[in-house]
Amino acid sequence: MHVKKGDNIIVLAGKDKGKTGKILRAIPKENQVLVEGVNMKKVNQRSTKGKGKGTIVEKVFPIHVSNVKKEVNSKK
Repeated sequence: MHVKKGDNIIVLAGKDKGKTGKILRAIPKENQVLVEGVNMKKVNQRSTKGKGKGTIVEKVFPIHVSNVKKEVNSKK
């Protein structure tokens, strides 16, 4: 993989094309990465121990590593 946890990246393809973010987690076996604020989906979360109501939570889902590239810093 050409990126690792903590790298700043740019999304090259998909619904979030052009967005930038920081890698939260790399999954090398599946060639996927979790990027902060990218590929967010709403997921229904069940209530705990049958009390109260369930809620809708926004969750980050992984994207394929081929759809991202390292952000080049102009400062050196």
